[in-house]
Amino acid sequence: MSLWNDCLSRMESELSPDQFNTWLRPLHALENPGKLTLLAPNRFVADWVKEEYLERISEIASFFSDIEPVVKIEVGTGHSTKSKTDARKKSSPVSETASKDKLQVGRLNPGFTFNTHVEGKSNQFARAATAQVGENPGTMYNPLFIYGGVGLGKTHLMQAAGNYISEHDADAQVAYLTAEDFVNDMVRSIRQGKMDQFKKKYRSQDALLIDDIQFLASKNQSQEEFFHTYNALVDNRRQIIITSDRIPAELNNIQDRLISRFSSGLTVRVDAPEEETRVAIVKKKAMERGIDLPDHLCFYIAKHVKSNVRVLEGALYRVIAKLDFAGLIHDPDMALVNEALSEVLGNLRKTVSISEIQRTVCEMKGISMSDMLSKKRNRQYARPRQIAMSLSKELTNHSLPEIGRNFGDRDHTTVLHACRKVDQLRTEDKDLEKEYLNLKRLMSS
Repeated sequence: MSLWNDCLSRMESELSPDQFNTWLRPLHALENPGKLTLLAPNRFVADWVKEEYLERISEIASFFSDIEPVVKIEVGTGHSTKSKTDARKKSSPVSETASKDKLQVGRLNPGFTFNTHVEGKSNQFARAATAQVGENPGTMYNPLFIYGGVGLGKTHLMQAAGNYISEHDADAQVAYLTAEDFVNDMVRSIRQGKMDQFKKKYRSQDALLIDDIQFLASKNQSQEEFFHTYNALVDNRRQIIITSDRIPAELNNIQDRLISRFSSGLTVRVDAPEEETRVAIVKKKAMERGIDLPDHLCFYIAKHVKSNVRVLEGALYRVIAKLDFAGLIHDPDMALVNEALSEVLGNLRKTVSISEIQRTVCEMKGISMSDMLSKKRNRQYARPRQIAMSLSKELTNHSLPEIGRNFGDRDHTTVLHACRKVDQLRTEDKDLEKEYLNLKRLMSS
């Protein structure tokens, strides 16, 4: 057994499976007399291992070695891109016809790359994970499950990995689509009697990128087909990346066997960007349009728009349009900037998602998401659920039936009853009224 394998065996017994698989399993080792060089897939992993684990690895290496080795870590790979690509193709060769036809599914946005993505504390781990998947498709984290609120960059990161795979392997078949696209394509194939072609198309992909997997909820036949597609791809070391607005365990009306498989890889979260990242996003997006906005203006926009990246970009483009129309792009008039931002901020009330409301209410009331979505009628669960339903009606554009589906597939009349009940309680209970307004302010800020 090699020195590095000895170190891995000892570290595996000391760390949790998630820690071990996330940080140490991706490393490759170069062993020379008196020297152990660890190769990390990217700078983020290298820095984390160096700070958290390198000292302990050095201790273990010294224990197993006659000569105390020098242990260091750097960014690199022990395998060439060509060898990894060849190995992936040999694991499950696609038929010659399929290879020639390049069975296209969906389209990647060429603008969604790692170069155009702005990294910050809110997305650092998710970016590192997607970068590793792009560099090592099918061998690193499979599946990679990315979750977070609306407009935070999940799709950008997912497609950045897909674009990276395509750029480094011209023959790779990379498919991007939403869960809704998958369902619609399946329904169309059933009607046309083309299910064999449907299966062949999806199961021949080298990487399958599925956005908003939560929309497979309650669609049992589609879940059945996706289950078999998933197994076929993973068994043949083809990469799967999935996004959702919640973690696998909180997906409602999704088969347990699918949830189990979604949880078997790596799950990473994307949060709302902190102010420093928002400033960097504003600056970068402005520069992409050939405009060098003054730093104070970038800070001003980032300070006032906090909800998500999509809204932040919309606010920036609105500001740029107003200033450009007035001929003041190089000498911004703050009155015009405020006017543009007020138009955006006035609409922010409707950009919050139901899942964000549910999570916020759960955290404040001390219950789990599964309790929120369950059929439990105890007051400790029913009341937070009713409050979340009322907030969803007030703060989102979703209809009552849509809200009901997001709360354990409940009927719209249940949602209506909840809203009326909360309205009544707010007039009778000052504490509940105060709590409701605090939640509303928190979700609208």
